[in-house]
This record gives sequence, structure tokens and C-alpha cells, in this order.
Amino acid sequence: MGQSLQRAAQWTSAKDGSGGKLEFTKLNEELLNSIYKFVEEFCAKNPEEGKLHFKKPLSWSSSLKPNQFSGTAGTLERGEEIYADTNSKDGEPLFCLKREGASSYECSIMTMEWAETVLRVAGEKKMSELRACLEANIDPVVNMLGERFATVKGDDNSVFRYMEEINKEIEQLARQSAENEGNDERQQELAEKKCILKIRMNLMRLDQQLLNQSIALITSEVRLTPPTVDGEVNILQRLSGEDEDRFVLEYIRFWGDGLVFSNGCRAPPWRQLHGEISYIEAKPHDGNVLYITASTSGYFMNKGQDDKGELDYDREGDSYKDLITLLKDKSPKFAEMIDKQGFVLKNQEKDDRYMEKKVEIKDDEDGEYTQRTEQHTQRKQDQQDKDKQQKQKTQRKKKLEPSLKWKTLGMEEYKEQETKRDDEKRIRKKKTTGRLKSKTPIEVEDSFSESSTESEEEEEAVERRSENNADLPSEYWQIQKLVKYLKGGNQTATIIALCAMRDFNLAQETCQLAIRDVGGLEVLINLLDTEEIKCKIGSLKILKEISRNTQIRRAIADLGGLQTMVKILRDPDKELKCLAAETIANVAKFRRARRTVRQHGGIKKLVGLLDCASVQHILTPENEKDVEVARCGALALWSCSKSKKNKEAMRKAGAIPLLAKLLKSTHENMLIPVVGTLQECASEPSYRLAIRTEGMIEDLVKNLKSQTDELQMHCASAIFKCAEEKETRDLVRQYGGLDPSVSLLSKTENKELLAAATGAIWKCSISPENVQRFQELKAIDLLVLVNVVGALGELAKDPPNRLQIRKTGGIPPLVNLLTGTNQALLVNVTKAVGQCAEEPDNMAIIDKLDGVRLLWSLLKNQNPNVQASAAWAICPCIENAKYVIHKILLIHIPKCLSQDLIEFIKTCRSLSKEFFKFYVNLCSEFFKFPLFLNIAAIFVDLILCTYNLWLFNSLIMHISEYVMPFIYNINFLNHCYLKDAGEMVRSFVGGLELIVSLLKSEDQEVLASVCAAIANIAKDEENLAVITDHGVVPMLAKLTNSTDDKLRRHLAEAIARCCNWGNNRTSFGREGAVAPLVKYLKSQDENVHRSTARALFQLSKNPENCITMHEAGVVKPLLNMVGSTDEDLQEAAAGCIGNIRRLALANEKAKYS
Repeated sequence: MGQSLQRAAQWTSAKDGSGGKLEFTKLNEELLNSIYKFVEEFCAKNPEEGKLHFKKPLSWSSSLKPNQFSGTAGTLERGEEIYADTNSKDGEPLFCLKREGASSYECSIMTMEWAETVLRVAGEKKMSELRACLEANIDPVVNMLGERFATVKGDDNSVFRYMEEINKEIEQLARQSAENEGNDERQQELAEKKCILKIRMNLMRLDQQLLNQSIALITSEVRLTPPTVDGEVNILQRLSGEDEDRFVLEYIRFWGDGLVFSNGCRAPPWRQLHGEISYIEAKPHDGNVLYITASTSGYFMNKGQDDKGELDYDREGDSYKDLITLLKDKSPKFAEMIDKQGFVLKNQEKDDRYMEKKVEIKDDEDGEYTQRTEQHTQRKQDQQDKDKQQKQKTQRKKKLEPSLKWKTLGMEEYKEQETKRDDEKRIRKKKTTGRLKSKTPIEVEDSFSESSTESEEEEEAVERRSENNADLPSEYWQIQKLVKYLKGGNQTATIIALCAMRDFNLAQETCQLAIRDVGGLEVLINLLDTEEIKCKIGSLKILKEISRNTQIRRAIADLGGLQTMVKILRDPDKELKCLAAETIANVAKFRRARRTVRQHGGIKKLVGLLDCASVQHILTPENEKDVEVARCGALALWSCSKSKKNKEAMRKAGAIPLLAKLLKSTHENMLIPVVGTLQECASEPSYRLAIRTEGMIEDLVKNLKSQTDELQMHCASAIFKCAEEKETRDLVRQYGGLDPSVSLLSKTENKELLAAATGAIWKCSISPENVQRFQELKAIDLLVLVNVVGALGELAKDPPNRLQIRKTGGIPPLVNLLTGTNQALLVNVTKAVGQCAEEPDNMAIIDKLDGVRLLWSLLKNQNPNVQASAAWAICPCIENAKYVIHKILLIHIPKCLSQDLIEFIKTCRSLSKEFFKFYVNLCSEFFKFPLFLNIAAIFVDLILCTYNLWLFNSLIMHISEYVMPFIYNINFLNHCYLKDAGEMVRSFVGGLELIVSLLKSEDQEVLASVCAAIANIAKDEENLAVITDHGVVPMLAKLTNSTDDKLRRHLAEAIARCCNWGNNRTSFGREGAVAPLVKYLKSQDENVHRSTARALFQLSKNPENCITMHEAGVVKPLLNMVGSTDEDLQEAAAGCIGNIRRLALANEKAKYS
């Protein structure tokens, strides 16, 4: 580590008596990442060496605070400082975080174990802590192992001398053992020295790795030279002039007296020491003169000439790798004109053609290199050159043609028909000859039997469409006209027609098939052979969209579109390459297309697209284009990787290391196709081995913790396929992949993700070590219980199943599961309990088991899915609470009442009004029993009596004396009378405040469920008063701008209920809730209309709200709803209109009175 820090790391100069600092460079960042990875993995690989005490502590000024170590094992707090509870031989603590100044702390460590702990606690600041440690300890090996291992210049023989010393001590110990002398202490010293030696060897290996890494990074950087600068300036000088319509610049020249030194530099010698080569003066057509410095590290702007005509060399702005990029950034006119120049593209085209030729000769697709293949390739290339030259000559002669670069696409109708017939013959002939010329047996992968069957089905579909031309939509005929413009128009008309075609909904099957039926596919594919980039881009954008259709894919393959797209992959234009790769990804969904891509060299070209310079989080605009090209290449390879031969071709083309590099990207849109390709290829043993050895398992485990379900699913699938080997299963465990795999089981709504996660757990469970960890995580409970309870919740939606669950004793176990901690299980349990609570008999059992209180407590859970599920379950519990009390009374009271109780009631001539009402409701049900028919006479008497306010408790005491032998609980009647639904809700301490606070959630499902619960709670007047005090009105008003129909429905219902207390109607109007509610009436959901009409009816009882509604246009939709078949909707809509009309009449009356 010492050698790499002193030789490879880049340091600032020492200043003000303090040591130098590590510069913020890419090289230093790579070194720090490698050192951090070494520390992180050291203790796991070397547990004994991790506990070895350093000779001196590593100390540095830290940004960590003592409270961050609270709960860390092996620490003791002493005031505002924290220490390890174990000391070294010298009595120093192995770890210490003590105050250094007013707000800073000094951190000291004496073992590698504590080094790993400190970096783990630091979290996001781990790199800052590591940087501070290395800056304070430039040669950390001295502190760790002693002065004898200090970093020296030249050869370092300290390790060899130390090994000789250990060998001598081993010989001495052997002699002492023979003489039976005490040597326990010496053996301990020897063991310690062996640990020191092993650590030193690991550090030397790290040093070598860091130095190699630095060399590779440094050599990869391209440095500017004087000849390079002269060449760029000379080229731009040829393209400079005063005519701004022809030239890219007004002028460009070197600044200075023209003196050129022997090394080719034009900068003064004292500026050459700073790496500067020359100074350039450029005048764009659209701006002032630019003064540019060319240095070995790139081009950058300087401050230009001062008043004295001297150049100010100070740098301004960023550095650029070439002069053209800088000028493009500073001058839009230059960027526009330089793109029209063809000299760079022609050279690149030539180079790419040479490279393609070289690749095709080197590796034939079938693996057979022949002289005939080389000759055929050469003849093909020569023929293309001749055709191109002949085409240019012909175009020069045809003066009537509107474009020099345009390809004639059939100006006459009969030519078009002949061409189409010839194309069909050629395609059939190609299919036939393809079968006849095959020298190898037809394998499953290359068989056309399935695709031919599908093609016949497509032809039948086309015939069926042709029979019903009268039913075709207008888009069909409009597209037909555009295709005619594509065929016969000039370059400008073609581009306009392409743009117009893109305005159609190309995702609609009618439009897709219309393009094919009228011959548009042939035209679009032919456009790919033109030299006009805009036409190619427009054509590819359309092909990319319509190629999602199965029939279109096959038509594109039949017309030779894949071969053309493969050629485009070598085009220097990055947008073209992206579009071509994405279209190939869509088309290569069936075997023949994948085979075509492979046979025409597409696999190699697609793998070449993966070679991206940077995949880091922060990207320059140029790097973003490279990353997008790599992403599109990965998408195409993902589709092609379903073929076994393509997988092998990808491996030979070098795809594995490039995929490993892209897997470290932080961009999820890049990771999804990369991981998808890997999980497809992981079925091959060679890929599984490469994935393990290239270190991709760690990245797959890391991405298991992503927030994107699709990425998690592909990572789990890749682990499932790779975990066939024990080494891979061990790596998954070492990198912490078991825990996130189990956590994925909570996402029960995503069946594909659940299948992938269970598959990964299954394969990893083959290793006994992994089984032990799965047992600790209670994975078995999740795998069984979560799914079983989820199934019960779905079955309980049917009333007969709810009855069956109660009869089989299923409700008590479900309620008991509400006390668990597993999030996925809690979601399913609350759903099941909520469905069961729809049945009053089930609700009686749930209430008896205290299930409602448990549901309410789950509203405090941090998981929004649990919160939402619990709130939904509370709704039927509140609705059916009154039926629970009703049912208990009907079951027990007839059994308990005696003739004595009847006589007692007869003698009562004055009862409290409340108790009288209670008994009227109660005994109205008693009339169903023959035994109690005579009680009707009693109530005739009671109705005629005069009410006096007797104490309720004393009356209950009298009744209890009569029914004591029959009632097992003295306070039974008192309990039954008091505990209605409202009282049950109020009995939960802080429950109403909790449910109102959940309206601040950002989860739509939580908000909808809480609004539904509030709508039920607000039926009780006292509860409504309490939640109003907790601020429910402004919170509900804030949610009214939602566009989610589910939330709208329950929110409107809650607002309607909350209007029944105090000035809540006025408050809703003041909070701006009225006008957004009117928009709810435009929803397509009938339930939203019903609840909104109720809310508007309640709000319309306030005159100001009526005015707001009328201005928002509420009358017209309400008039339509008055004619609805839903009586509740009719009544609410009519009531709201009536209130608005009454206000209008009152205003009219007041105006004329």
C-alpha cells in the first residue's frame, strides 16, 4: 500500500506546514475504491490476521460522531467520547473516537477489524474517512507492522529478511522442544510474526494490483502532441472563409509571432513547463474571437488579449479532447456547418468498411474459412463501389430529378407491382435454396417449421382483412396516401411524409398493418439504403414502433430489412446505431430473425456497441450518447441471446467482459437489458463460470436491492441459473444475497418476481450454510404462510367461503397472525381478516379476540402496503360493529330474561328516555320469538308514561337482581348498550389522531383506504367532532386535486360525511375543495359520480359553495345524472341542483324586493 500511495497516487503540494492532500482525480478515485474493497473483504478472508494489533494506531481527523457508534458491539461510552472495550498489550484501546476540537473528533484504530467497522459505520462518508486516514498516514504499513516494513526506494528486501528470521526461530523452537524446555511464549511470538508476514504479503499484493491499475489507467489517456494540434488547425483553415453559407469559420490561426520550437511547440518555454503547446485564435461567424490554449491534456479557453495586446494565459471553462468539440460548444453556427462537412464521415466510412472486411475474412459465421469466401466478399465490395459510381453518374445526367442523393422508389404504378412480384419470387426462391443448400443436418434452432406455420396464419389474417375493406378506418387510407408520397416524392417530401406518418398512433395494430398492406414496409426498408441521414432516422423510428407487431417483424425479415440494419450498426452516427439496434431487438423475437442477425455479422457489431467509455453516475453529453448506444446494443443482444448459437457467438466476440463492465453502471435503464442478457446466457456452463470469475455475482446481489421490480426479477433469475455450482452459492451468501432474496417474497402481487425469488432461494438452499441463514430469516414461514394466507384472503371474497372459514376455526389463527412482523404476511392477513369481517358472525369473533385493536395498531407500521391493507380491513369492522352488539343481545337476552323481569318492567311507570329507546330497539326483535309476544302490551304502557331522568346505573342494578341467575356477567347489559361502533373507535387511545395523520402519506392506496375508514368513522357525531379538531378538513381538501378514481371515490364520501359537523361545509369551501370536486363528475366511474354527488349535495347547503359550484359548471353534469338509474345518485344530484336553484331564486327575490 505504501508503494502505490507514494508512486501512483496524485498528491497536492504541502502547504502551511501541513502534509499534501490526495487530489480529486479519476486515478485517485480508482485507488481508493480498490483499497476500500480490500479492507471490506480482509477480515472475512483472514479472520486471524484481522485481529492482529498494530504497532502504532492509525489516527486521523474524522467527521464521525460518537452517536453513530451507539449499539456497535464492543464499544464503551465515556462522556462525549467512545472507546473499544479491549486494549492492546500497551494498554491502548483498539478503537477510540475522542474530541479533537470544538466540533471535530480524532479517530484511532489498531486492528483491521476496527478499520472495517469504522468504514461500515461511516456509510456514505466511507470514502471521505478512508481519504482522511491515508492523508494522515502516508505510509500506513509503518504504523501497522513496524518500522522495518517502511516504504523504501529501490529493492525492498524486508519481507525476505523477516522470513529468514521466522525460519531461524522455527529451528530454535524445534531444538527447544527436543530438550523439553518451556517455549509457549516463544510459540505465541512466532504465531504473531506469521500473522504479520501474511498481512505484509497481502499488502504487497494490493500494492502490485494498485500499481498495475494505475499504469493501465494512465496509458489509456490520450495526450495531445504538436503534430496533432497542427493537423486539426490546418484542416479547419481549409474550411474557413468569409462566406458564412459555405465555410465553418471566418478564420482560424495560431496566435503569436510564428516562432516554432524544435519540439513543435509554439508556446513560450516557461509555458511549455505547464504542458501548453500553442495558442489558437478563431473567429466564428456568429460571435467574437475565441482565444484557445492547446495543451497536452486537451483544448481550453484562455482569457484572451489584455489592453496591452498580451495574452492572458489563465484558463476559463472546461477542457475538451479535440478542437472541433470546443468550437461546437462555443458556436452554434459552427456546429451547424461542421455537421454538413463530409470529410470526416468518408474517412470513417472507409475505415469501417476495411474493418468489416477484415472481420468477415477472419471469422466466417459458419466457422469455415475459405478462399471463396474472401473472393466473394471482395467481389461484393467492388460491385457495391461500381454501383455507387454508376448511380452518381446517372443522377448527374437526370436534371429533372429533384435530389442528387435520392433513390428512385418506383414512379409508376405498374413498375411498383412488378417489383413487388419479383420481390415475392425472390423471397420464395431464397427460402427454397436455403433449405436445399444446407450441408449440415437441420437442428432445432435453425428449423423453419414453426415459423412457416405462423407465416401461413398471418397470410390468412391478411385475406380476412381484405374482405372487409369497407370497415377500414380513415387512418388506413391516410397512411396509403403518405406511402405514395414516400414512393414518388423528392427528398424534402419524403422527410415530411415520414414526419406525418409518425404523427399516427403507430402502436395501434390498424396503422401497423396499413403500412404493410399498402407497400410501406418496402419503401421504409429501401430508405435505409440512402445516403441521407434524416431519411434513415425517420424510417428507423417508424420501423422501431411498428416492429412490435408479430406480423410486421416477419415481413421485415422477409424483405431483407435485418441485413440492412446490421450494416447500419457500423455507421458513425450514434442515433442511427441506437435506432437500428432497438429495431433489431424488436424483430429478433423469432428464430429465423436471430439466425439472420448472426449469419450477417450482427452479433459482432452488437457486441462492439457495448464498448462504452464510462458508466458512472455523472456523464457528459458525449458519454450519455455512448451509454445509450451501449443500452440499445444490450437490448438487441438480449433478444438474440435466446439462441444457443448466438450465445456462443457472443462469447467468442468478447461480450462477457463488456457486460461485466456495464453491470457496474448506476443507470437502471442500462442494467435491465444487461442483466436480462446475462440471465438468458446463464443457462450455458461457460457463461456461469465467466459470471463467477468476472466478479458479476457481487453486482447481481447489489442490484437485488434495487427499487425496480423488473431489475430485481432478472437478477434473481440470473442467480437461480448460476447457483448450480457450490462456489456461486457461497459467493451469493458472502455478498449478502440471501437476505434480499427472502425480502422479495413480500412482493406477492408480482408473480414473475415471486417465481424468480423462490427459484433463487431453492437453488441457494442446496448449500447447508445457506439453509441455516434461511432458517434465521424465517424464509420457510414466508414461502408457505404468506401464500396460504393470501389464498384465504382471495377466497374470503365469496360469502359461502367466509362461513366455511368460521366453521373450520380459521378466524382465531388469522387474528393471531396480526401480531407478526413480516410485512408480506401482514398485508395478506389484514386482507383476509377484512374480508371475513364482512360477515357479522365473523365480526363477533374478531371483536372478541381484540382483532380490531390489532388492526388499528398496524396503522403505525412503516410499510405503506400494511397501512393501506389495515385501513381497508378496519372499514367493514366499523360498519358491522353495531350488528355484533345486536347479534349478542338476540342470542343471550331471550335465554336470560325471566317472568320476574317482565313483571318488573310492568311495574315501571317512569324510565329514562335513553334506556327506553334502547329497549324499544331491543324488544322489537324479541317479537320474533313466541315467548315474548306478550311484551307488546308492556310497550304500549311505556309509550304513554312520562319520562323521568333516572340514573341508568341504578336501573341496571335493579334489573341485575332479577336476572342474576341467568346472566354470567352483571354488567352485560351496560356493556351492550354502551359499546356501539362509535364507542369502539373512541376506545382506542390516540386512534383517531393516528388515522387522520395518515392523510399526509404519499401512497395513493394508503390515502384511499384511510379516506374510506374516515367516511365510516364520521358516521358517529362524537368521532366526527374529534377528527375535526385534529384537522381532517384541510387535509382532505388538499387531496381533492387527485386524478386517481379510487381515491376520488372514497375522498368524496369522506367529505360528504364530514360536512355534518359544525362549520365544516364552510371550511371545505375556504380550503378550495369545492371546484376540484366538480371535475370528478367527468370520471367514467359510476361510484365516483355517486360519492361526488353526495359530497356536492352536502356542500351546497352553504351559499358560497353553491356559487363556486355554479362557476365551475356543475349544473350540466348533475342534470344528466338526475336521469341515472341509480336512486342514490339521482337523489343527491337533484338535492344539489335544488339548493343551487333556491339560492338563485333568493337572489332574484332580493334584487326586486
